[in-house]
Amino acid sequence: MAATIYDFEVEKADGTRQALSDYEGQVVLIVNTASKCGFTNQFAGLQALYQDYQDEGFTILGFPSDQFMNQEFEDINETMEFCKKNYGVSFPMFAKVDVKGDKADPLFQYLTNETKGILGGEVKWNFTKFLIGRDGRPVERYAPQTKPEKIHDDIKNQLIE
Repeated sequence: MAATIYDFEVEKADGTRQALSDYEGQVVLIVNTASKCGFTNQFAGLQALYQDYQDEGFTILGFPSDQFMNQEFEDINETMEFCKKNYGVSFPMFAKVDVKGDKADPLFQYLTNETKGILGGEVKWNFTKFLIGRDGRPVERYAPQTKPEKIHDDIKNQLIE
């Protein structure tokens, strides 16, 4: 069983693999995204968070998912273009993944196992967010309706720890 997110490798949008150990020592917000969801406008808030804190050792990792009412483009290139054009997204976005069920990506299996509790269990909708501390372990899980702006203080606290 994985001990931290650094034990995982994920697929980038271009099909190559990236080790999450590349983000070791950073505070990370992992988000399952969708381009055609009622929460899609959260991309603007996520991008603002990224711009506010990226120079302090913070990043956001976006993982498009099409598991909730087919709210993601079929083609990953369309997803990438949509996010950049409409929301100026410059934080890393990865290949489309399953975030729940038998075929859930191992990273999301780990995140949901490590963040049981009030929101526990499998990811229930797009824009579920997982805050990861500098040690690579999940610190907090946020519901889809939690706006990125509401996470500022938690990110700041992780950055100073």
